[in-house]
Amino acid sequence: MSGVKCIGKLCSLLLAGCLVFGCTACKSEEQGSYDIETTSYQYGITKVNQTSDIDFYASDLCVTVQDNFGLEQVDSHVAGGGGVFNLATGECTYAQNLFGTMYPASTTKILTCLVAIEYGDLDQLVTVSAHAADQASDSSVAGLQTGDVMSLRDLLYGLMLRSGNDAAIAIAETVGGSEEGFAELMNKTAASLGATQSHFVTPHGLHDDNHYTTIYDMYLIFQKAVQNDLFLEIISTPAYHVTYSGANGDTREQTWHNTNRYLLGSEKAPAGFTVIGGKTGTTYEAGYCLVLYSYNDQNQPIISIVYNSDCTLNLYYLMNELLYTFGEATS
Repeated sequence: MSGVKCIGKLCSLLLAGCLVFGCTACKSEEQGSYDIETTSYQYGITKVNQTSDIDFYASDLCVTVQDNFGLEQVDSHVAGGGGVFNLATGECTYAQNLFGTMYPASTTKILTCLVAIEYGDLDQLVTVSAHAADQASDSSVAGLQTGDVMSLRDLLYGLMLRSGNDAAIAIAETVGGSEEGFAELMNKTAASLGATQSHFVTPHGLHDDNHYTTIYDMYLIFQKAVQNDLFLEIISTPAYHVTYSGANGDTREQTWHNTNRYLLGSEKAPAGFTVIGGKTGTTYEAGYCLVLYSYNDQNQPIISIVYNSDCTLNLYYLMNELLYTFGEATS
């Protein structure tokens, strides 16, 4: 199996150095600059007596400089990009167009959910605006109507399970004040995670030429998200029943089913793998996408990503190939 070991001291040192010296040239007020009054020891670049209490930025990440490896071992031609990351061993075991710009479609909502959890009040009652409820007839929606009132926590289930674009806008308007304000939080969060080759414009991922990411950036975002208990609870839920108030004060109810076929039971993972959850996404430009979190038979957490597949059947077919071929422990 091809693979690249998650980084040791040398690459971590290079990454830390890039972060420090890159900040000196950056003019953005959102990114910190190197303080010339602060010592190299405090940044973790040098050590005193061979010891340092500073953790390197990439010490817990799977890092590789290779854009492609392992393609010949699976039917990689059915998709535009993909990656497999073993969080236990720190290995990137498969890479296909890992750093190429790609459209994320509704996998964008992974970041939307993460930002809402980090910045929002989950118990806040949200009133759905006319703008949020006004979605195209072919848009993926949670069935929200103008004036509906429900908690931000409930909206996150409509966002992630039903992939509701209406829920995404309602969340953005509540947490960020507007879609534009929320996009600023999305980009700030992505940059803080090292996802610097991405740019997000919307909370839902409907196509925009200026809304893009990479396989590796999405791995960085997703690995942060799965560290949150509520996020894990949401993505692992097959169906969620919600009761809320309509515009006239009447009680309304819905059941949102997960769009992830593994959770619905209509797709079976390879033997030995337990799928926890993830996020699907589909647009004409992005193709069929899936970001997945699972455990192998050695109880190691695996993140696997397929972007720009040509159809749903091949999306799950390739995902199973990736798990079977590259999801097992190699060290």
